[in-house]
Amino acid sequence: MITLECNYQKKIGLPNYSSHQFSVTLRTEIADVAHVQTESARLYALLQQSVDTSLQQPGFLPGPNAAQGDGNGRTENWNCSPKQRDLILKIVQEQKLDKQEVEKLAQERFGKTVRALNKLEMSGLIEELMPQRSSGTGPGRYQRAGAR
Repeated sequence: MITLECNYQKKIGLPNYSSHQFSVTLRTEIADVAHVQTESARLYALLQQSVDTSLQQPGFLPGPNAAQGDGNGRTENWNCSPKQRDLILKIVQEQKLDKQEVEKLAQERFGKTVRALNKLEMSGLIEELMPQRSSGTGPGRYQRAGAR
């Protein structure tokens, strides 16, 4: 028997450091190597359809002013401190960092969106994004908006 494991994942970036992500993994056994390509194509189509269908129900979406508050003292829910939230937003703006790259970094490092990071995790992210004062260089691997 041959075990075939397939995974399909999709992440959709949304405004205000929000995103939706969904993943499905299937494992199946096939008896003949000659059927691997056919079964793989079938599973890929099934997984893609399942993930895409699930992402069509986005649930909560933050409003256009969610990260900054709505002017009435209400702010979007961030798990870090308000000072950390303000600092990360300031760093992204001042360093002209690509917001999608910052989201990607948070996902890689902590498996969470930027808004979902707790105080300790946000400290780590901020430290990584802060310009290196001693060497005079900015963040290395994080692309500024519009840069490639």
